[in-house]
Amino acid sequence: MQLFKDNSHLYTWTIEKAKEGDRRAQKAIYDALSPKMFAVCLRYMGDRDAAEDVLQDGFVTLFAKLDTFTGDGSFEGWARKIFVNTALMSLRKNDVLKESEDVDSARSLSSEAPSAIQDMGYKELCAMISELPPGFRTVFNMYAIEGYAHNEIAQALGISEGTSRSQLLRARSLLQAKILEKKKA
Repeated sequence: MQLFKDNSHLYTWTIEKAKEGDRRAQKAIYDALSPKMFAVCLRYMGDRDAAEDVLQDGFVTLFAKLDTFTGDGSFEGWARKIFVNTALMSLRKNDVLKESEDVDSARSLSSEAPSAIQDMGYKELCAMISELPPGFRTVFNMYAIEGYAHNEIAQALGISEGTSRSQLLRARSLLQAKILEKKKA
């Protein structure tokens, strides 16, 4: 939305008004962020209904914590962290990693065709990611898309670093198999 990209004065004003509880300013923030944050939620949840629930919970949290935004850094980046954390809390409630294995027991998985993903379109790849089992999808999103390190993923999800590595390895392996299968079709 133009309000947040082109005019930093209006941008700051909107956030300040939203901090004061101004509904129009809150709606402007919601309208500007909801498409991008819904995409984040959908990547983690893999299901539209669950993503919509997380999106709403994320906005409740965002508006409750709006006073903590200091203006240092990007507002969208600050908001993205809230939505990622909201999705992770939802996934932790459902214990998506309860059957995960440590990397030592996943050594037999191969990592062939690393460039296959480069040949795909964004929507096609996102659709494949959304089909991954929740634990694989969560770690893949955190590592490959959000840029978290394995120690950060482990801490956020309450798992070991080895389990994080294993989940990523398995996610990549499944994605590569899906990509190769699609190329053969």
